[in-house]
Formats: sequence, structure tokens, C-alpha cells
Amino acid sequence: MRFLPDRQDPKVAIVGLGYVGSCIAALLADRGWDVTGVDINADLVDELAGGHCRYQEKGLAELIAGAVAGGRLTATTDYSAVRAADVVLIAVSTPVHPDGSLFDDHLRAACARLGSHLREGQLVVVKSTVPPGTTRDLVRPLLERSGLRAGEHFGLAFSPERFAEGTALRELRALPITVGGVNEDSTLAASAFWRGGLGVDVIPVASPETAEIVKLADNWWIDLNIALANELAKFCAPFDVDVLDVIAAANTVPKGTGNVNILLPSIGVGGSCLVKDPWMVWHTARTRGVEIRTAPLGREVNTAMPEYTTQLIVDELLRLGKEPADCTIAILGLAFKNDTGDLRATPVEGVVTALRKAGVQVRAFDPLVDPVQAEEQLELRPAGTLEEAVRGADCVAVLAMHRAFRDIDFAALPVAPSCLLLDGRAYYPKEKIAELRRLGYVYRGIGR
Repeated sequence: MRFLPDRQDPKVAIVGLGYVGSCIAALLADRGWDVTGVDINADLVDELAGGHCRYQEKGLAELIAGAVAGGRLTATTDYSAVRAADVVLIAVSTPVHPDGSLFDDHLRAACARLGSHLREGQLVVVKSTVPPGTTRDLVRPLLERSGLRAGEHFGLAFSPERFAEGTALRELRALPITVGGVNEDSTLAASAFWRGGLGVDVIPVASPETAEIVKLADNWWIDLNIALANELAKFCAPFDVDVLDVIAAANTVPKGTGNVNILLPSIGVGGSCLVKDPWMVWHTARTRGVEIRTAPLGREVNTAMPEYTTQLIVDELLRLGKEPADCTIAILGLAFKNDTGDLRATPVEGVVTALRKAGVQVRAFDPLVDPVQAEEQLELRPAGTLEEAVRGADCVAVLAMHRAFRDIDFAALPVAPSCLLLDGRAYYPKEKIAELRRLGYVYRGIGR
């Protein structure tokens, strides 16, 4: 096949060894591919070359250690290593400016370096999330400075990353891969690569722009759906209705090819994708004279949830006859998502900030986050133990429901009398809520 060799041992280079690049590299190497990771971060390269993984993803550390030990995964800062590869994946960071426009410095630099070492016959696949038109109008010209032409001398396609942190390896092994090439040969080669590389179904689409929009549509929908859930929670609260009961019943209605699927409310949205991709949609649309309203609206709702959560805590403490400025709040879970230690754009930061403005003393415990990073980002050093964090606390706020928190013995916690239990992302069942109340806790959830 053009742009993909017929031999059984094709080689892959992955430019960008962040979370996405590392997950893909580990899984491809585990499936027997010869993978070389390229990154300008020498510390990251040294770590990976030594078989160490800095990312908290179930099974990832073991895959990387095994692949490095077996010689199937190597890492380097030298871009010339890409010349030996048959397939080159670009997985560098693509943040946005405050106005939603793409901060393309990382992508431009990577493409410029890659173009210096590109050779005829290679297949280049962009994985980084970008506005539609970026593969064709930015990546392609930079790579063609090599004198080679995309679609003629080398293949070029866009194939979005769509897995979620915490379930990445499982989803990489199962989710269909979308592929859009600059020409038919590029699409065919990229499709064949993913079928062989990951053993998953492939969805070929008409163009790179189609594939680029697929990724943005996914995250736009997720963010907007969560915003609906958060607004629904607010709507249920004054009627003393459990929003989870409403969602469970509402989601039984058939609609389209599935059912109504309202997601769950929480203290907000975080991570590296959902907080930026809707703004990328909004800004890109405006450059084409299209005014998108739902993307910024979803962002507005979800960005306000930390403040809303804080107000729930303050109002409940006042109802209990406690002056917030005299209270201590113990936050369990600082990460943006359950079962991760990732603090990127965590909504917990907004809760911490708002609580401090209310004069509340804040403590925290999260066994998954890096304490140094937490102190730098949140100005809050996590306690060493759960007991240390909650001792004398007037409120225990569960803001990330890690596995380590599932078996907490609430009866044994040294909290203050009439302690408020704020359920920000635990979604405790009614039986658990009744148990907490029997133990003397006052339960309050988002829309519960």
C-alpha cells in the first residue's frame, strides 16, 4: 500500500510524549510495533528511556516498563530519529489563547523540525486537537518545506484522539478511530495503520477537516451535556428533588439511535480538553462569519459551578448555625477527575479560591496528586493522611471520588459535630446517604 510498507515490522515515531503520546506509544509497543518517541523535554525523554512513567493511568506504567525493557520502545530528543520510521504521529500540546484561538507554537515547531527529516514514502498522522483546516493549511505547508509533496511523496492525515483519562488504554483498544487524509491514498494508509496497529474499527471520512471537527464535536457535546446536567441539578434543588432520580428516568426515553443521555452534574469541568475545545469551536466559527452560541454558554455554566458549590457549603453551614469564617473544610480529592492525580484546570481550584474568600480554613487530602504541584498550583499542601485532613472539620467535601475513598469509615472520622458532607462527585446512593445521616452527618449534593 502506498505510504505504508508491506513488511511485518513497520516502525513508528511519535512526536510528543505527553499523556496522549505516551499512551499510544505504550500500546503500539505492547502490540509488537517498534516505537520511537521524540520530545524536546529532555527530562521526560530520560524518564521514559529508563522505563519510568510520570502519568497516572491504569496499566500505563507497566506497559512502558515492559516495552522499554523489551527494546520495543525508545525515546530521544533527536528529531533525526524520525527518518527511520514508516509512520510518524504528531501528538504535541495544542492549547488555546484566552480568545479561543489556537496557540500553535508547539505544533509549528514540531512540524518544522519534522519537515527537516521527512523522507519520501512516509505516512504522517496528526493526533493533536486542532481547529478545522489546520492539517491542510498549517501542517501541510510546514512539512512541504522539505521539498516533498503531501499526497504525492508522503501521506498526510488527521486522526483525532478521543479516549478519556483514566480509561485511556481500554478505550484505545476498543473505540473506533476516525481518519481523514489529504487524498485517498493517505486515508487508506492511515486506516490500514490503525487497523493493524490497534486492531480497532476505522471510520474513514472525506477530509482532514471532517476528522478535525469530529473531535471538537465530541467535546463540545460533552461539555454542553454536563452544563445541562448542572442546570438541571440547580432546577431540582428548590423542589427537594434528587437530580439523579430525574436523570435515571429521563434517560430511558429512546431518541435517535440510542436513548436520551443526560450526564451527571458535578462541581465543574476540568482537564486539558473540555475547557478549551468549545472555545476553539467558537473562535474558529467566528473567523468564518458564524456565531456559535451553545459552546460559550456551556462553558459559562460549567465555569460557574465551583462558585455554586462553594455557596452550597456556605449556605448549609449558616443553616446549621455555624459561622463560615470559624469553620474548617476538608476537601477530599483535588484532581479534575476521579481516580487521577491530574490537576490541569481542576474545578477544585475554583472551590478552594472561593472558600478562602469566604474566610473558611481549607485543608485537603488526595493520595493521587503530587503534593508539590498541589502546593504550587493551589497554594494548599495536602495533608499526609485522611484523619489529619478531617480532624475537627465542619464540612467534608468529596470533590473527586477516588477508589481510595470508597471504603472510608465515616463513623471513625474525627470530624466536628453535625459535620456537613458535601457530595461533589461521589454520587452516593440513597442507602449510603441514610447511613451518613444516622451517623450524624448532614448530607448535601449537587442537586440532591
